[in-house]
Amino acid sequence: MDNYYPRLKDLREDADLSQEQVAELLNMKQPQYSRYERGLRDIPTDVLIRLALFYKTSTDYILGLTNDSKPYKE
Repeated sequence: MDNYYPRLKDLREDADLSQEQVAELLNMKQPQYSRYERGLRDIPTDVLIRLALFYKTSTDYILGLTNDSKPYKE
């Protein structure tokens, strides 16, 4: 499977967080989160939304569908 989430690692590192810290935020174990970053597992929609809200960006940015990191206006 290709890495569908190339920006997850960049977002995490830009926030100076470890995989363990993000996994804890998402109430999961680090190996599960690592599989998302490496593109080995699809991210469930609810987790994708929580990550976008946490990083203050859009789901499309995380998915690589846009280069605009600003979140959508409500």
